[in-house]
Amino acid sequence: MKPGKLQNTCEYFLEAVLGYFDGVTGDRKKTIKFLPVVGSIFFFVLLSNWLGLLPGTGSLTVGHTMLLRPANTDLNLTLVMALVSVIGSHVYAFLAIGVFSHLGKFVQIKNFIMSFKKFKNGIAEGVIAVFTALIEFAVGLIEIVSEVAKVVSLSLRLFGNIFAGEVLISVISALVAALVPAPFMLLELLVGLIQAAVFSMLTIVYLTVATSAPHGAEDGH
Repeated sequence: MKPGKLQNTCEYFLEAVLGYFDGVTGDRKKTIKFLPVVGSIFFFVLLSNWLGLLPGTGSLTVGHTMLLRPANTDLNLTLVMALVSVIGSHVYAFLAIGVFSHLGKFVQIKNFIMSFKKFKNGIAEGVIAVFTALIEFAVGLIEIVSEVAKVVSLSLRLFGNIFAGEVLISVISALVAALVPAPFMLLELLVGLIQAAVFSMLTIVYLTVATSAPHGAEDGH
């Protein structure tokens, strides 16, 4: 009932984040539902990026084995994070709009079968209906490809930026051990924050798009 400075500060940032997410989702209920998932992804990616700047990370080796590596310089981790983001959006979509409604965004077989009934109204109308259904079916296939592209782009973007930063700092540290690498490490702090924000914002965009009703469903209701 009488919040202190710490609580006021936390609530200020939370309200700012909620408002920013509302601009993407357009719905405060969706924002509150997505916030735990997107927030967890943000902090996981951010800490994974920043922990790579700890002394000894990327430089301590035993033989040819590196003891510590920045987590996001391993493509396995970034790929799994991308899969969590994309697959999670489909799980939310199944719960929000139903399994068949969501799958209907990708596989348009029902519309293709129903289009043949239009021949009862004339050959011209039937041909147009079948042609339209074929286009919708092709668009669905493109949507499936785009889902795969989301995983690839998310994982490679994060991996590439963090790996490039690791290589840059390693090279500079090998040339000049003191002071000179410091500005680049500060830059990596900023890069780590930006990459975490980009990853989490793309995740909430995917969640919002996936949980939106298929085109025309609102008119049907």
